[in-house]
Amino acid sequence: MYTVVGDVQSRALRVLWMLEELGVPYKHMAAPPRSEDVIAFNPAGKVPILLVDGTPITDSTAILTFLSDRHGALTFPAGTLERARQDSLTQFLLDEFDAALWMAARHSFVLPAELRQAAIKDSLKWEFARSQKVLAARMADGPYLMGDQMTVPDFILTHCGAWAEVAGFPITETRFANYLARMETRPALERVRAF
Repeated sequence: MYTVVGDVQSRALRVLWMLEELGVPYKHMAAPPRSEDVIAFNPAGKVPILLVDGTPITDSTAILTFLSDRHGALTFPAGTLERARQDSLTQFLLDEFDAALWMAARHSFVLPAELRQAAIKDSLKWEFARSQKVLAARMADGPYLMGDQMTVPDFILTHCGAWAEVAGFPITETRFANYLARMETRPALERVRAF
């Protein structure tokens, strides 16, 4: 039995969604970042945390990779060219999408008010729009990022797309917008969002 620590408004959504897609049992502890429940497992106070036999795993991408490898689903096998492409796409999304959105969040509500730089958001939105063009060129034909198979980067990109819309980062590429519209209707994602 897995336990996911973190509320659904955080990157814990990615992990909860994957567990729903895998159809494996889990428990959910909807603790907010930096709470005592979170710090007990991760001194940095960050979520999500996946508890596996009492051992905490932190970082949503590490957790997604662990789960997909462990269950032999939602990933390409390690050591294959497809897996190398999958890992490359994952890194691209973390560097170009997740990082821009996280930096905007830091300068909106995470950092102390006196350290926030509101002007940085304009450059982040510009980078986000530019990254969408690269993404559109990298997307395979098919319903998922890599074609016919849903993989780890699909969880990251769909979460980032929803985050971008809430944060006021425009979705400017039609391929990306169409992809998000398809992914948002996944029954497993809808179940998690109903928590």
